[in-house]
Amino acid sequence: MADDAVTDGAVAGQVVAGGDRLSTIHGVPVLVLPTVGELIGTERQAVDLIADAHGRGAELLVLPAERLAGEFFQLRTGVAGTIVQKFVTYQLRLAILGDISRYVTRSETFASFVAETNRGRQLWFVDDTEELATRLR
Repeated sequence: MADDAVTDGAVAGQVVAGGDRLSTIHGVPVLVLPTVGELIGTERQAVDLIADAHGRGAELLVLPAERLAGEFFQLRTGVAGTIVQKFVTYQLRLAILGDISRYVTRSETFASFVAETNRGRQLWFVDDTEELATRLR
């Protein structure tokens, strides 16, 4: 796998099962899920993703925002908390990739959640792979 594997807004790397892409960005092993696929919205799905990522040696899972169930973006449902807690428990970092502006503008609470998580290292909301690569420096 090539280091710093971000080119033309996409993550280069080895394509593995289901269109997932395994790469290394600034020394960090990253598993990038494709935009098309099942919606993620349950604890069980989160654990399955984590197991898959760990099995492939990833330290960071990149999940397109389009793959998250709508309930994830409504904090009162508890879906985001449940999913994020699994990633914390199993020590796998998570980056949500893509435009989430419609959720941020609709909810001050969600906007605060995004701002707070982006200050840490466990969960990031990033617009594109260039922003992700910059954060991983």
